Amino acid sequence: MSQLPAITLRPATDADIPLLFRIYAGTREQELAMLPWTPEQKHEFLAMQFHCQHTDYHQNYAQAAFDVVECEAQPVGRLYLDRRAESHHIIDIAILPEHRGKGIGSRLLEDVIAEAHSLGKLVAIHVEKHNPALRLYQRLGFIERGSSDFHFLMEHPPQPHA
Repeated sequence: MSQLPAITLRPATDADIPLLFRIYAGTREQELAMLPWTPEQKHEFLAMQFHCQHTDYHQNYAQAAFDVVECEAQPVGRLYLDRRAESHHIIDIAILPEHRGKGIGSRLLEDVIAEAHSLGKLVAIHVEKHNPALRLYQRLGFIERGSSDFHFLMEHPPQPHA
């Protein structure tokens, strides 16, 4: 396997809204493909949902880092991370469909885990029960700590020092 190119994070700005919408829409493609809606109806629905999510995240996680993920200076995803006193809470992580399966998400998660563990903190994320990335979280050592009708609370506890 070839080595993954450099991955960097930069703060998202209002100029990134079209990109962030495209990333969000990419997370919903499979789900919306089953609906008998026109492309225009799907776009309108996604725009409304994106606006609600974007507003909610910024209101409820005002201190979080809202970053664009870049690979070789090309935007490929987003990482929203709330660095809390007791944990690093991943609010959202998403990679554009054309960049999935290249190790970018794994690298991001490994970096978040390493940062949190260096501070003695756990990493937490809510994952939809039918999210294909659930297997990735499990492979990386996340453990189910709770659930709701639609989500699992997954945690990656810090490793005790030998």
